[in-house]
Amino acid sequence: MNGIAKKDLRINARIRAREVRVVGENSEQLGVMTVPDAIKRAEEAGLDLVEVAPTAVPPVCRIIDYSRYKYEQEKREKEARKKQKIVHIKEVRLGPKIGEHDYLFKLKNLEEFLKRGDKVKVTMMFRGREMSHMDLGRKILERLASDISQIGEIEESPRLEGRFINMLIRAK
Repeated sequence: MNGIAKKDLRINARIRAREVRVVGENSEQLGVMTVPDAIKRAEEAGLDLVEVAPTAVPPVCRIIDYSRYKYEQEKREKEARKKQKIVHIKEVRLGPKIGEHDYLFKLKNLEEFLKRGDKVKVTMMFRGREMSHMDLGRKILERLASDISQIGEIEESPRLEGRFINMLIRAK
């Protein structure tokens, strides 16, 4: 609750403040009271006094079942982790002298990566004298971009970085 880590929560006798603002089990405001009074009230209800907002003045405490609260927090965190989509960046490397069959093979792999939802970094590598034929590499990258235009779109257009031209593609 309120972005506090579970370890930071203080319960019952661990609460250090003199006075706390107490919220009851049904979210009703019980007002400001001393910690011993609040703990006594929580014990009468068979529950715990949990400090949920330690930075407030005075700190806010709730009367709740701590073990159940902890369980629900873990459950919420687990659900949040499930909903997160992890996007991997795959890399496809090409050379300016790539053959037609090799090109089609790389294109097929790139399409599979995009269908899975991954981003793909396409790297055109230049070796030695190939650096003088940058135009060939750019043409191949343009062809690749047009071939995958149905399922993917260019996130970062081709740019020269040393001996490589890099381009980033994401699924549509």
